[in-house]
Amino acid sequence: MNGDCIFCKIVAGELPSHKLYEDGKTLAFLDIRPVNAGHTLVVPKNHSSNIFDISPEDWAAVAETTRIVARAIDEGVGADGVNIGMNNREDAGQVVHHPHIHVIPRFKGDGIKLMPQRDYREGEADETARKIRAALQTST
Repeated sequence: MNGDCIFCKIVAGELPSHKLYEDGKTLAFLDIRPVNAGHTLVVPKNHSSNIFDISPEDWAAVAETTRIVARAIDEGVGADGVNIGMNNREDAGQVVHHPHIHVIPRFKGDGIKLMPQRDYREGEADETARKIRAALQTST
């Protein structure tokens, strides 16, 4: 546990939350600033910073809790769809430095847009794939 981490304080019961689901490794609770009603955060109970340093065991537990909670949110609020997302590091929008998955119920006509997309420039996809494959060879 990190004493300065707001999510660690929620896990420890030191801060209030609207808990939805809890098991030995994870906790799911409503986001205090939801995109739509039912927007939920799934966190590991063990502290780490993001996807880059979470343990494989904690990541597996978070993924399974996310699946369980997404189904319950879908049914519970009558969603037309569900977005699942995670921001890692400040430049990607991470505000709380404790891994957390956003499970966001979506409704037809809610006006929320996805991230803008673009086409690859000539040769860019090949070069990008080469760089990622090289990194995979050194990290696995």
